[in-house]
Amino acid sequence: MIISAESVWKSIEAIRLNSPLIHNITNYVVMNTTANALLAIGASPVMAHAEEEVEEMAGIAQALVINIGTLSSRWVESMFIAARTARKRDIPVIVDPVGAGATRYRTETVRRLLQATPPAIIRGNASEIMALALQDASTKGVDSLAGSPAAVNAARGLAAEFGGVVCISGAVDIIIGGSKTVHILNGHPLMSRVTGLGCTATALCGAFAAVERDYAAAAAQAMALMGIAGEIAAKRSSGPGSMQFHFLDILYNMKEITIEQYLKAEMLP
Repeated sequence: MIISAESVWKSIEAIRLNSPLIHNITNYVVMNTTANALLAIGASPVMAHAEEEVEEMAGIAQALVINIGTLSSRWVESMFIAARTARKRDIPVIVDPVGAGATRYRTETVRRLLQATPPAIIRGNASEIMALALQDASTKGVDSLAGSPAAVNAARGLAAEFGGVVCISGAVDIIIGGSKTVHILNGHPLMSRVTGLGCTATALCGAFAAVERDYAAAAAQAMALMGIAGEIAAKRSSGPGSMQFHFLDILYNMKEITIEQYLKAEMLP
């Protein structure tokens, strides 16, 4: 796993050069936000949910992002079809277990999905990660009531169970992959006041995983970019509304020197 300003920038350049197609099966609340963020960094987003077309769409994408934020039985079936197709093609599957632990339906659905097609990356907040690991977790709807360090053991258990990378987002983003752990210390509290930024982080993990086959590195690089953009956007904003449009502009205009100036990452054994 490599996390440095140089490695983050190398992946951003690859995204801008190749414009990977990121197939999103995501929720109604965040479609616009995540599509714009993917476009801003140079990726090509598509939101395709219909059972009749997801196999074809996953067949041409460079990564698949599955977000369970607004579940329905037909969308669940589409998620399974697309995930199977992605696994056959050996493209990364990124899963966001939005609200896992809030209801039994959410938790059971995403657990079944992970068991059927283990993903490259799971990205969620502390409560969601703990719920997936079948640990007691405090949640309020889709919001976590626990900090990311509380979910480290649960994340390690999930990584061992499903063989992928687990990313816990929070005031400190924690990425666990193999024997390595990375802490990303970038970000700003105002980010939690803008709906969909967690889901945006998952979508960006998809874009980075499309160009970086070390999926732990891809997740760490995506979270670093999110945090840096959030920090800068917060400085320019008077509230959540202005935060959102500044965030997109900063993603679009990101430069290597900015990453060098802002990146705060710690590699743990």
